[in-house]
Parts: sequence; C-alpha cells; structure tokens
Amino acid sequence: MKVSVIGAGYVGLVTASCLADMGHEVVCMDSDPRRVELLRSGVVPIYEPGLDAVIHRNTRDQRLFFTTRLPDALEACEALFIAVGTPPKEDGSADLSHVLEVARQVGRHLTRPLVVVNKSTVPVGTAERVGAVLSETLAERGLQALPLAVISNPEFLKEGAAIDDFMHPDRIVIGLPAGAPGEMARAAMTRLYASLNRHHERTVWMDVRSAELTKYAANAMLATRISFMNEMANLADLVGADVDAIRRGIGSDSRIGPSFLYAGTGYGGSCFPKDTRALMQTAQQHGSQMQLVEATERVNQVQRQVLARRVMAHFGNELQGRRFAIWGLAFKPQTDDMREAPSRHLIRQLILRGAEVVAHDPVAMEAAQAVLAEDLADIPNGLARLKLVADANAALDGADALLVVTEWKLFHNPDFGLIRQALRHPLIIDGRNLYDPQQLQEQGIAYQGIGRRNALASQAVPGVQQAADMTESARPVVNV
Repeated sequence: MKVSVIGAGYVGLVTASCLADMGHEVVCMDSDPRRVELLRSGVVPIYEPGLDAVIHRNTRDQRLFFTTRLPDALEACEALFIAVGTPPKEDGSADLSHVLEVARQVGRHLTRPLVVVNKSTVPVGTAERVGAVLSETLAERGLQALPLAVISNPEFLKEGAAIDDFMHPDRIVIGLPAGAPGEMARAAMTRLYASLNRHHERTVWMDVRSAELTKYAANAMLATRISFMNEMANLADLVGADVDAIRRGIGSDSRIGPSFLYAGTGYGGSCFPKDTRALMQTAQQHGSQMQLVEATERVNQVQRQVLARRVMAHFGNELQGRRFAIWGLAFKPQTDDMREAPSRHLIRQLILRGAEVVAHDPVAMEAAQAVLAEDLADIPNGLARLKLVADANAALDGADALLVVTEWKLFHNPDFGLIRQALRHPLIIDGRNLYDPQQLQEQGIAYQGIGRRNALASQAVPGVQQAADMTESARPVVNV
C-alpha cells in the first residue's frame, strides 16, 4: 500500500519506518525543514534502539521518503496517519490544534478517496472533529462527495522497545465509523496490517469512540499499578517489610501478573502523566470524576519526592557543602526522554538546598543539559552546582552518597568496592531497587531502596515519617 504519515516525531517515525519495513511505500511529512533534512541525510533526531537501522534500510531501498510538502504525502496515498503532538494545556486537557490543522490542510489538497488514521493520542470525539474539519474544507472546494473515512488506531509503544512493540503487537486497536466509510476503512486497514495478523488475529475492531478511550484506559491502568506499588513500598518501609518480596508474592497470582509492579520514584515520560491528566479532564467535561485516576496522580506527585526525602532524612535539610552522585537522568532506560523525569525534581530539590550534583546517563546527557538549564534557571548559581560527567564512576569521587534514578543495565552490576572507596559515606539510595540489601550490608554499604533497606541504612535513616519538609518555601537560605 501507499501510506503517508504526518509528523516525524517519536510516534510518526516509528510508525513510518515500521510500515515501510513491512513492505509498504511510505512518505513521512514534517513541517520542520531541519528535521526532514537530517532524516534525509541519515541522521535520526531521536534515540530509540534499532530505529536508525530500520530507517536507513528502508530509505536505501526506496520504501521510505521524507518531505516537507503535504501534496507529496497525499499523492497516490491510500491511508494517511496523523501522528503530530497533542501537548497538554494548562488545565491538563489535550491540545488538538496541530491535529485539526493537519485535517484542514489535508482538506485543502485532497483529490482522491482516503482513509485518515488518528495515531496521535487524542480524547474521545476527536475523530468526529477531524472528520468535520475535513468535510467542511472539502465542501468549500466542491468535493463534499469524495469518499472519506476518519478512524482511530491508537499506538501502544513503549519507549526503548517501540520497534518490537510495533512489529509484534499484543493487539491492534482500530475504531471504525458506521456505514460505508467504516467498510472502506476496514478493507484498507486489513490489507495494511495483514502481515501482523498472519499467524493469529491481533486486530481488535470497535467503534471510534471506544478506540479513543481504550488508549487512555490502558495507560491509566498501568499508571495505577505503579502508584499502588509505590504506596505499598512506603508502607513496607514503615513496618520493616521488603516490597520486592511483596511484588513476587502478588505477581505470581495469575489474576494480577508481574508487569508494572516495580516500586520506584514515580512514573514520568511523555504518556502516563499527560494521559492520566487528560482522562481526568475528559471526565470533568462530561460531569464526572475519575477518582481512582486522580488518586493515582496524587500518589505519583508525592512519590517524586521520595529520593530527596531520603537524602534529607539522612543529612538534614541543610545540604550546603554536600555533593551527591546521580546515576540515570532519563525517565526510563533505552531512551533520552527527559519529559517529567524523576531526576529533574530530585536535582532541583538538592540544588535548592545548597548541594552539588554530579550526574551521569549513558544516553540522555545532551537532552538533560537543555532541560536542567531551564529547571535551575531561577536558582542563583544553580546550574554551576550541577556537573554532568561522561563516566558513571567519575560521578562518585568525593560524593556523600550515590542516588540511582534510572535502571540502565550499565548500573546493574557495579564495582561495590570502588563505590565504597569513592564515596565519603558508604550510602546508596536506590530509586529502582537494583541491588540486594544484604549483599551491600556484607560490603559495609548502607542501602536504602524503595520499600527495602539493610540494617546499616536503618541505623542511618530514622524513618520515612521523619523526612524533611519538601516545600520549596521551607528551603534554607543558601549563600552563593
């Protein structure tokens, strides 16, 4: 099939490159000339394992093309994917201006029947709004009779595993309109995804509104599991239990399963925070309330403070003269995405209280430098007290403690003898529960995870309930 994808961001690039790898001819259009030029020259502007190889292979074999011109994308196109950003507005609702502008521009250039596929994460009713804009624009050109279908095909891609998720999906959710447009779209999408359904049917067909809501429901459910386990971890700290044992105990129940039961520093990234808030806004707009989702979001906001609280429970609220090593900056491994990354809140809180921070991430250094410069801009001399280093062990030298924020495999099996020697205090505060508390106890290292610790940490840290006030108004005056 001849397919076009509008938007060369994360979802657009993965969608375009994977469809091309399935043998389709794909044109990916973006309004940013610099981004398109980079892609044409072989430079992939985002980090996603395996994506560069897929793009290079399909551009070389002339199945994948990049352009800034919408008419090029519409020429001979049978299905057009809208994969532009839907950033949150101040009230948490999704900003659909980019999606609707694409619809408007398509309507001004379209000359043939088309299936328009909403791939962007959008609230319920968006397909109808896109269809209305298209119909209105086509009517202005006297083409109101042109066959057209607007459908929903939400993405379920995990950053760091997006290629595998696309090529080996658990399910393909497609929402169709009623009548002839739905029949036209079903035929086109059946052809498009035929190779993914060859061994067993993965497509889940439904109405458009249900498909739009399915995306939000899936992310809200996963976010809820994370917040639940974080609450259990905090309780485990107070009663002297081990949340990892609890995770294994409940995850072995087939009704629960093991996925997304890992306690940590809260969820971040481009999806969970944005989508839970958008779901709450949708409910409010319809006179309802998502009480469980609201609680999930509240728990996550508090959980982002957990590492800073642990630091201050050990060292006190005044951190001037202290230095902390941080391993991991991206919100999760296998990505350089810094959107709502827990490391950002932690670094700001430490530097607000006078500390120095030396941090390392194997991939996200460049992205982190940009966002942290903004995060610390209002703190006098704040950025000067942050140092990003190219080697994880170099971050340790002279630090008062090591804080693990992102679970990169690089950090899974460190040299604990070197860590103990390099730190001023043999203390690891682990936001991802990577290490065995007893093993570190034997090496003389105090270990504080999320919902688990060893005896050395229990002696050093009185308890979570005695953690310092985390409001910015409570911070000490820092002389700089």
